[in-house]
Amino acid sequence: RSGIGRNWPWASGGSSILAEFGTLHLEFVHLSHLSGNPVFAEKVMNIRKVLNQLDKPEGLYPNYLNPSSGQWGQHHVSIGGLGDSFYEYLLKAWLMSGKADEEGKKMYYDAIQAIETHLIRKSSGGLTYIAEWKGGLLEHKMGHLTCFAGGMFALGADGAPTDQTGHHIELGAEIARTCHESYDRTSMKLGPEAFRFDGGVEAIATRQNEKYYILRPEVIETYMYLWRLTHDPKYRQWGWEAVEALEKHCRVDGGYSGIRDVYSSHESHDDVQQSFFLSETLKYLYLLFSEDDLLPFEHWVFNTEAHPLLVLHADDGTEEENQ
Repeated sequence: RSGIGRNWPWASGGSSILAEFGTLHLEFVHLSHLSGNPVFAEKVMNIRKVLNQLDKPEGLYPNYLNPSSGQWGQHHVSIGGLGDSFYEYLLKAWLMSGKADEEGKKMYYDAIQAIETHLIRKSSGGLTYIAEWKGGLLEHKMGHLTCFAGGMFALGADGAPTDQTGHHIELGAEIARTCHESYDRTSMKLGPEAFRFDGGVEAIATRQNEKYYILRPEVIETYMYLWRLTHDPKYRQWGWEAVEALEKHCRVDGGYSGIRDVYSSHESHDDVQQSFFLSETLKYLYLLFSEDDLLPFEHWVFNTEAHPLLVLHADDGTEEENQ
């Protein structure tokens, strides 16, 4: 109405959020492909150009960027909320381009290297987790949202730098195991919103405001990718555990509800069925138990809400029609 943009007041002095402005690549490039108008793809490539020119603390991308000054806000880094899908889209932009988008590929693998150096840690009990970074200090907390990264590492393994393919698959598998533990260590066998690795606890939520489960898909998403890429039967087993827990604790007369405390012995429903439960959680479960030729990875890339987009091959403008 006013023509004036406005950002959330809590976002580090009106900054833009990395996961928001960085999660446009797939849709805008696809829109340019469908419309024949390059302006959409040009907009997102300009975002990349700005990010490439900025100094990044330890090679990491902070969650906030001021749109007026073009400088980072607070030096907070997260592979979970506020950051997550930016990294996912660097990898998937390369995959959707038929592996022609070399800039996206380089930015992804450079970012993963920095994440591995500065954020990925192993607990005393042997669980690999991705911590959050606040101005150089680590917070040993991992959010449910961060659990998508297991699938991302596995999906990106094939294009990893020399001799790193097996390592990236292993990293994905270790994240999947940690996230499965976060489910297994609750009364309801459903994972909390966030879990910690400090004060003697591992993969357990210690704060009341982190004990809820709102039908989130990220852990199931990682199981699906690792099943497709390794065919280790444990991922289907873990997925089935989640199905049974959803049916037992979340199913209500009108659909499925989130749970206020997954450690409680009695369900307290939040009376909300999130839209991503249908678009992601159930879809990834369906794909986990489907044959690999249903939406195969060589032809399809899933956007961050699990909507399938076609892999675009530069040498074949009729790919859409062929499919």
